[in-house]
Amino acid sequence: MYSEKVLDHFKNPRNVGELENPDGEGSVGNPVCGDVMTIYIKVNDDRIEDIKFKTFGCGAAIATSSMTTELAKGKTLDEALEISKANVADALDGLPPIKMHCSNLAADALHEAIKNYKEKKG
Repeated sequence: MYSEKVLDHFKNPRNVGELENPDGEGSVGNPVCGDVMTIYIKVNDDRIEDIKFKTFGCGAAIATSSMTTELAKGKTLDEALEISKANVADALDGLPPIKMHCSNLAADALHEAIKNYKEKKG
């Protein structure tokens, strides 16, 4: 049902935790499945220098959060805004159709964190 990459990112998630005084923070949730995630970013010279996440949810939600942080780290804000639900699912070698909504959340949380950073910056 799950790819090896999904299982790896679920069992050994990357970039878990909170950043102290993040430059941007994005939280999203899906009340239907109960998944809630927050992504924190540190930005330096328009590039995501550091990124962390906290997720309450199923294995797919944790795996997509982990993969999203991996995809975004080191990217410019514009490049990170291009990360889509399909990119996340592809990077994990696919997700079961019933779990695709989880990857939507991870990309959305990233986009919200960038939006929050830009709003703070003015």
